[in-house]
Amino acid sequence: MDVHQLELFLAVMDSPSMTRAAEKIHLSPGAVSLQLHNLADELHTELFVRRGKRLIPTPAALRLAERAKEVVKLMGHIQQEFENDVTKDMRPFHFATGVTTLIYQLGRPLRQLRARFPQAEIRITVGVTEEMVAGLLDRRFDLALISLPVPEDNLQIIPLFDEELLIVRPSMKKTASSHIGSLRPAELENVPFLLYPKRSNVRRVIDGFFKEIGVQPKAQMEADDTEAIKRLVESGFGYSILPEHALRGRSHFFQKFRVEGRRLTRKLALAVVRTDSPRKLTESIANFLREALLEQK
Repeated sequence: MDVHQLELFLAVMDSPSMTRAAEKIHLSPGAVSLQLHNLADELHTELFVRRGKRLIPTPAALRLAERAKEVVKLMGHIQQEFENDVTKDMRPFHFATGVTTLIYQLGRPLRQLRARFPQAEIRITVGVTEEMVAGLLDRRFDLALISLPVPEDNLQIIPLFDEELLIVRPSMKKTASSHIGSLRPAELENVPFLLYPKRSNVRRVIDGFFKEIGVQPKAQMEADDTEAIKRLVESGFGYSILPEHALRGRSHFFQKFRVEGRRLTRKLALAVVRTDSPRKLTESIANFLREALLEQK
């Protein structure tokens, strides 16, 4: 018996099926089943009985789960105690972020991060908040830069800052990037909108804003990519609502607006899984990125 078998056993206890447990720990169902049989044989007991497609834990499995949690927790503490020197942590570090944040806000912080932790094998994944939260909970990511709100039961949230979202509409001529006009809610009725998909956390913030100002948006197209939406707006396909950072720089064939008396923002934060034995490298990188991002605000 080893700690990895116990971790696998606990994953099965916490999952509704063998298949879901196997997906969570990135093994095949056959490999998980074999490990469970080996563990049961070693303990001379039966751990699960099958009822249809479900595995039902036996009383012995419930007793083992209590002990296994203690052992896994203790092993985590021991591992962290002897790996508290981040310069000796050679395991890959997985960081996830949204594409817009990566392009417009993480350029310099990531260059600084590479210089500060030259020995770390840092891997970047680009996705939407919902995918990043799932990856954190599945332990595929060590750290993620997400937009709030998200369920925080099993996450530690490190707030960063609010990012303004602005309305953009097509313009026949190039406009100065610094000018931001004002619109009345009624001016947004019955105009075509290009918005982020409904599954997007940012879209939920935008939909909540429309509800607050009493506007039912006419969403004609959806796209994940901010740059694609910008080009479509410039080409005259409709209005949109985009992060202010993505609208800086050169002049564009669109105008930027706020709604009179309203300010639409999304909250950005770093997130890690809540654990009794946090990885020191994760803590160090999270603190470094937080300071670097706040410094350039």
